[in-house]
Amino acid sequence: MTANPSVFTFADTSDLILEIPNHPENQVNQSFSHPSAWYQADLNEKCLSAVLPWLQEDFTPQAKIWPHTNSLASIWELVNGTAITLDGTRFILVPSETIDCSELRVPQEWVDLPSWVGDYYLAVQVEADGGYVRVWGYSTHAVLKNQGRYDAGDRTYTIDASQMTTDISVLPVELQFCSQIATRSQVAPLASIPLTQAQNLITRLGNPEVINPRLAVPFEMWGGLIEHGGWRTSLYERRLGLAEQRSVVQWLENGVSQIAEAIGWGRWNLQLSAAARSVEAVQPTVTLSRRLAIAGQTYELLISPQGESEAPYWRFELRNATLGAVIPGGFKLRLLTEDLQPFPNNEDIATTAVEQLYVEVALDTGEGIVWEIEPHPENYDREILRF
Repeated sequence: MTANPSVFTFADTSDLILEIPNHPENQVNQSFSHPSAWYQADLNEKCLSAVLPWLQEDFTPQAKIWPHTNSLASIWELVNGTAITLDGTRFILVPSETIDCSELRVPQEWVDLPSWVGDYYLAVQVEADGGYVRVWGYSTHAVLKNQGRYDAGDRTYTIDASQMTTDISVLPVELQFCSQIATRSQVAPLASIPLTQAQNLITRLGNPEVINPRLAVPFEMWGGLIEHGGWRTSLYERRLGLAEQRSVVQWLENGVSQIAEAIGWGRWNLQLSAAARSVEAVQPTVTLSRRLAIAGQTYELLISPQGESEAPYWRFELRNATLGAVIPGGFKLRLLTEDLQPFPNNEDIATTAVEQLYVEVALDTGEGIVWEIEPHPENYDREILRF
């Protein structure tokens, strides 16, 4: 995977040169609202396809995209950069096509959004025509935040190469022997955005004629909007002109949308036995399910309609996907409003091992709900389910 640096005469011997895999699947195939967004996504895809295999081969096979692969399009539509986690350490890949490697410019989102912050920021020059990327240096979040220059014009933090580590061979040594050194600087959380304001922002910034939405509103509003995975996804889909993709009622009536299937949602019918009802009254009960990996085991989140048509309510249920297996003590299933507010009886907690956790809730037509599970499932990103 690592090319010979001597092939590229401009490359410093301390640089890391990686080939861009020449496979069709590595070409960006998602939709984007504007050619500039597609270009940004293509740059990030090429960077990711070269750097991720190196991290998996030289550091750990468990290196993976954060929050998950299906979130990439909604991030690349809006912000340059990709996050990868390695055993609790987060790398932020910051690609650029510039041949000027005198500084690294990092979008503010990767530095000041608490849930987006990384430990190490890798500067990656992408040479698409040459078929390679050049990883020429890195910085920690602490150095970037405390020593970097903030540019309010394009909302980036810039750090000079002289303040970075430019010998990539130092990185594995630092990870192995300097784990006690603080890599992150403290970042204050952003104030929560009211639901009405978030909906107005999605309507306004969802117009694809707003070429650079990240600069169109104050950062506090922008950050609060896209840090919420459900709102970020809604903004992305609105910019593409897509209809509502997470309507539970539509899923039950017409089948799960392609976008929802891609993240694991499915639908199945549970036929009630005739012994329980007369043959004429037998009706299939449609249930939605999503498989989740949590702490090395597979679980299933189920959603099903309950009650009579005049007074319906919804049941969210978590089960171990293995027949006869249980949910360990300490697990929590929680429902929140679209703007992440709790409400009475919104969670179920396993104080000891149990067969299931469930929460039942009555919702108005069009109301959104966000589910959470603790411990978090692998690749968890908040989503808003519409009812």
